[in-house]
Amino acid sequence: MGDTLEFNEIYQEVKGSWNDGRLRFSKQNVVYKSSKTGKVDSIPAGELNQAQWRRVCLGHGIKLGTSTGHIYKYDGFRDTDFEKISEFFKANYKMELTEKDMCVKGWNWGTAKFSGPLLSFDVNDNAAFEIPLSNVSQCATGKNEVTLEFHQNDDTEVSLMEVRFYVPPSQTDERQDPVEAFAQNVLSKADVIQATGDAVCIFKELQCLTPRGRYDIRIYPTFLHLHGKTFDYKIPYTTVLRLFLLPHKDQRQMFFVISLDPPIKQGQTRYHFLILLFSKEEDINLTLNMSEEDVERRFEGKLSKNMSGSLYEMVSRVMKALVNRKITVPGNFQGHSGAQCITCSYKASSGLLYPLERGFIYVHKPPVHLRFEEISCVNFARGTTTTRSFDFEIETKQGNQYTFSSIEREEYGKLFDFVNAKKLNIKNRGFKEGMKGKIDEYSDSDEDQHDAYLERMKAEGKIREEGNDSDESDGGSDESFNPGEEDDDIAEEYDSNATASDSSEEGDDSEDESAKKKKPKKVKVVKEKKERKPRKEKKKQKDTGGPKRPMSAYMLWLNSSRERIKAENPGISITEISKKAGEMWRQLGKDEKEEWETKAGEAKRQYDKAKKEYKESGGGSTSSSKKESKKSTGKKDEKKRKSAGGDKDRERGGGNDSFKSREFIETSEESSSDSDHKSKSKRKKESDEEEEEAISTPASSAEDSD
Repeated sequence: MGDTLEFNEIYQEVKGSWNDGRLRFSKQNVVYKSSKTGKVDSIPAGELNQAQWRRVCLGHGIKLGTSTGHIYKYDGFRDTDFEKISEFFKANYKMELTEKDMCVKGWNWGTAKFSGPLLSFDVNDNAAFEIPLSNVSQCATGKNEVTLEFHQNDDTEVSLMEVRFYVPPSQTDERQDPVEAFAQNVLSKADVIQATGDAVCIFKELQCLTPRGRYDIRIYPTFLHLHGKTFDYKIPYTTVLRLFLLPHKDQRQMFFVISLDPPIKQGQTRYHFLILLFSKEEDINLTLNMSEEDVERRFEGKLSKNMSGSLYEMVSRVMKALVNRKITVPGNFQGHSGAQCITCSYKASSGLLYPLERGFIYVHKPPVHLRFEEISCVNFARGTTTTRSFDFEIETKQGNQYTFSSIEREEYGKLFDFVNAKKLNIKNRGFKEGMKGKIDEYSDSDEDQHDAYLERMKAEGKIREEGNDSDESDGGSDESFNPGEEDDDIAEEYDSNATASDSSEEGDDSEDESAKKKKPKKVKVVKEKKERKPRKEKKKQKDTGGPKRPMSAYMLWLNSSRERIKAENPGISITEISKKAGEMWRQLGKDEKEEWETKAGEAKRQYDKAKKEYKESGGGSTSSSKKESKKSTGKKDEKKRKSAGGDKDRERGGGNDSFKSREFIETSEESSSDSDHKSKSKRKKESDEEEEEAISTPASSAEDSD
């Protein structure tokens, strides 16, 4: 057996929700890392004193107890993992992994046992359910009754609000109330913030960006108290995930960021980050409200009773000692201006993006922290508004996308080198010359390779600079529009002095004068237009009468294996069948694939033979001839319509397309109206005569028949 055991997709219950992660057993310790938050729990092997194997809702689980009183539960193991883990525990931890059954009778009468941070409700010495007392937010007592209220988790669809226990009166010890004893045991381990005692220190009127405002920060041994004019927040140190100390781009201010999980709440608003802004020039003399012996015993030299220095240094130093977490600062990254951050925008708000050694953090509205291990790929995209900037897109493994826009193009080289050095997958690296196939997610640095996007941005910059130079040189010759100084050459339609230009000589003179007044314009530099790609030819229409194309080797194999896949996986969907078949096809050996490839080759030869015979028999040519005939008839009809329209126009215009004077138009209209009137009267007379003949005709025909 190896020195370590590793398991993926192991779940840990956090306030009613299941968070997955990775669990590793080693000779020195047990390490669990959450995939959601990246938080790491490390249990030294020497502190383990209890290990139980239990059947739970997610398969099987392990319950570990330590000598310090902590309980850790991890679920998601398989039944076959028991022997492997049991042998490892015996060999390395000298401990027996015992099997413990849970009570599933559904009884609501049993015994309440307090074991460390857990309240276990046992029925016949088997646990029916367990309550982590750290999830309890309030404990209320009544007559023979205790009510436990729980912290709510926003990530859960259904939350447990409260549990009530009936405590019968004690018959033996009348001096102690059993209800009060039960409540005291709960409150001793519950996560109920009680501001008892004095604060260790107080920082007055600190500027807070989220939540916005100025707050007095009171540091207590177990929690942080933010006291503002409108709201108060109490933050337990157990909810602090990470601490960040980030320099502002102006080099005169500092950000101190506290990452929280679960977040602090105000109504429906959730604050996952607490961001404080400090001036580097602001100093403070700090005295802790503790004796020197207590400070030395509690903080082990990390703090002293009297301290002085910059305000941001004092706050960060005190928080680091109380929370017992490292402070993250920017790494070796330096932008174009020498700062350790990049100015950009996220969701219509401008802020600063800090590339860290293990992730990115954006401040401040809204704050975003992305770890490298949860990033699927990054993308450098062209700016949507202007070519002077570009966008930096980050896509996570959960499918979320974060776009940081309006980044100056000068930052591209530095950011690209940083991302490349951290071996992040760059999405648009496929546009580079000479690179084919899929990019390895952990490829080496490619500084010597050609960067097509960088070259394109440089070329656009040169063209834009040339255009700017030409605009500056033409600036002196451009005239500004001054309505009062210019004489209006053309009379406006609404001008009272406007006169109709009857003679063409006045129009010619005015045109000459306006031509003299206008100065010749210089020719501007025009960018060379790229040649347009030829249009794609229209797809040929499918010949329905021809032979059917043969199937590939994979499709032949899939048709024969589809029923077998359905039988092995009942209830599988159509898309899942395709995925499963693809995996099975990739796992087939060469000999098995060769059988289907020979069948596909035989089908291809038969298809070629059938297609040749079909063409020789005249198939496929009739449809094309029909199309050509349709096109030719269509063209003839169009010509006829055009010629008919032209004849009508010539009849109306009398064949004279030259200019006609007003007098000619009036006389022609009168004459045409007279002729129209005469023709109408003539047609009326002819119609009357025809009606008389029609009336008389039936009578004469009747006489002839008699």
